[in-house]
Amino acid sequence: MCVAEQKRELLIPTSGGARLRGQTVPLLGVTAHLGPRSRAELSRWAAAALAMAGELEGCKPLSGLLSGLAQNAFHGNSSITEELLHSQLYPEVPPEEFRPFLAKMRGILKSIASADMDFNQLEAFLTAQTKKQGGITGEQAAVISKFWKSHKTRIRESLLNQSRWDNGLRGLSWRVDGKSQSRHTAQIHTPAAIVELEFGKSGQESEFLCLEFDEVKVKQVLKRLSEVEESIGTLMQAA
Repeated sequence: MCVAEQKRELLIPTSGGARLRGQTVPLLGVTAHLGPRSRAELSRWAAAALAMAGELEGCKPLSGLLSGLAQNAFHGNSSITEELLHSQLYPEVPPEEFRPFLAKMRGILKSIASADMDFNQLEAFLTAQTKKQGGITGEQAAVISKFWKSHKTRIRESLLNQSRWDNGLRGLSWRVDGKSQSRHTAQIHTPAAIVELEFGKSGQESEFLCLEFDEVKVKQVLKRLSEVEESIGTLMQAA
């Protein structure tokens, strides 16, 4: 079970109608010098509080919450609202307790995604969160870890698409053909490289650009690509 022992301050109703403010006590194994009726009332309050804690600790609702947060934050699904997540996943938890819990999980998920954490970084980060005051439990860390390992690729692709301002390259195809027309007769039937580039923005139709290179142009392009490759290699070695 994903339930952790917690401590809470309770207002304890008594049989005489007065309210006793109980001291902060563990909700598991409560002992108090109260009358039989007060002890029974305290037990009911403790059970209710534990049920509430279990709601926030539950593995299945937390997995659903992370999915909803990811849909809203990374995939642009504005229909996933705080009210929807609360009503569908944590209906028994009061709004004043759900909101900070939601904000904490949203912040953790955004930190992981913005850093594009690998699995070693993820484990180190979540371990630190479990040791932090007001952080997360070990059970919650396990759910978050499993979620990120399953959704890392899709979230990363979505963030990359959102960060592009201009068209992105969707595809490239090429072939070698012979020229059938030319201003100069000598160039007819000489080999030429035909390159077709497919461009487009997310959610829009593709645009195509067709380029033709003769042997001289192909050699020039290959030379420039070699220069780019050498520059990248030099930068990588310096880093």
